[in-house]
Amino acid sequence: MNYRMIPWGLALLLIGLGAALVPALPKAKKNSESKVQRVRISAERFHFIPSRIRVKRGTLLEIELSSQDTFHGFRIPKAEVDVTIPARGQGKVKIRFRSRKAGSYPFECSRPCGAGHTMMRGTIIVE
Repeated sequence: MNYRMIPWGLALLLIGLGAALVPALPKAKKNSESKVQRVRISAERFHFIPSRIRVKRGTLLEIELSSQDTFHGFRIPKAEVDVTIPARGQGKVKIRFRSRKAGSYPFECSRPCGAGHTMMRGTIIVE
């Protein structure tokens, strides 16, 4: 009998037992909730570009907002989202939105930005 092999055999046995006792890690979800759709929206003089966005139900929508002129707001009333978009050259802001219900989610400028402020609107359509 080769006694030099005993420590390796014991080590392998202990490694095998340890692997059997460690719980399995949860697997990542592969359904539509793990998908991310990224969109850039630019705010400028009374309109958003783009002003209409389509997304599949359950998909995480990541929106990067920037302004081409002054400070604007971005509000989705049905989702309780309301952020300030910094003026041109002062940065961007990101928000995340996920809807588990199909439907229309209007968004609007929530900071007074001039005479056409009330026309500054758009829609997220969840299919």
